[in-house]
Amino acid sequence: MTEDTPIAVDVVSDVMCPWCYIGKRRLEGALAQLPDIKVAVRWHPFQLDSTLPKEGKDRQAYLNDKFGGPERAEGIYARISDAGRQEGIDFAFDKIKVSPNTLDSHRLILWSRADDLQDEVVERLFKAYFQDGEDLTKPETLVKIADDAGMQSDLVDQLLETDSDLEKTKQQIARAQELGVTGVPCFIIDGRFVIAGAEKSETIAAAIRHAEETRTSDPEAVSQ
Repeated sequence: MTEDTPIAVDVVSDVMCPWCYIGKRRLEGALAQLPDIKVAVRWHPFQLDSTLPKEGKDRQAYLNDKFGGPERAEGIYARISDAGRQEGIDFAFDKIKVSPNTLDSHRLILWSRADDLQDEVVERLFKAYFQDGEDLTKPETLVKIADDAGMQSDLVDQLLETDSDLEKTKQQIARAQELGVTGVPCFIIDGRFVIAGAEKSETIAAAIRHAEETRTSDPEAVSQ
């Protein structure tokens, strides 16, 4: 590792997690506070609910099962909406009709890394789901997101019809769980420091700066 090597920020998240969307904004706010530090952000998969069928589940039924009724769900999402507004996110939970199985979304994020388009794809997935109420289980939704982000959408369309990287994605999720990730977002900074949850931008910025100040050039050091 050299001084020119960027600090790695590995973000474990799920695209159906509203706090992950908020966490992305707070990470962006942190990076804006650190113009002198090179940072490489990488996105990794997690599933809040791996039991959801491939075609997803009716949103209202999902919320009823998860929270025991609409009243409790409304209270929880009202607090999330307030936090989102502070970060410039206008959540439109009422537009969501399907709670998706997110494996295909995570495959898309994985493929986008080769084109250095992870941030663009993750942003569009969050917006499509939380603001536009789009169904992330539909291949045409993911293909359009890929196209808008600048990926080869024809290739994405073909890959989504296969099981390409499906097992790899599941293994990455299992790996995160083995490392102790039980909730998201989770920020792993320089492979050494962990921030669990959508902490404030100032907290994330301080952790990145600490990682920069304490980084080692030891080639034997553990890195991710």
